[in-house]
Amino acid sequence: MVAIDTTPVLAVTDRYGAPLAEFYYLPEGSVLYIRWHGNLTAEEVVRAVGEGTQLLATWPFTRVLNDKRETSGDWSDALPWLEYEWLPLAVAGGIQAVAYLLSPDLESQVVSQEFMDSIGRQMHTALFLHEEPARLWLAQH
Repeated sequence: MVAIDTTPVLAVTDRYGAPLAEFYYLPEGSVLYIRWHGNLTAEEVVRAVGEGTQLLATWPFTRVLNDKRETSGDWSDALPWLEYEWLPLAVAGGIQAVAYLLSPDLESQVVSQEFMDSIGRQMHTALFLHEEPARLWLAQH
């Protein structure tokens, strides 16, 4: 659920025009909330994250709430790009913490854990099943 105190800042669609990722700014806590949809591929993840990273230039967020609860798929081929291309940009842009809401899809959960392990050396990270604990955790980091 997207909170009332949010500002929609970006919507990315997949190659068929279906929703892929919606980005919202939550001023309380300087959070960028990303809600993902559908069966994710590495190509789509890289494209959406690349577009979302550009928001660092205009929106003052330092925390990310990455919501993959409505997704499935193996996007593991995006992991090297995320670690070696996106992560340095994210850290330089001021991102300090990522709370991650897991997909119910087990394959996606494995990839998500690998992703969080790879970025956890440079920023605060935590995995969650529910939104409220994720938001509380972000408020503390």
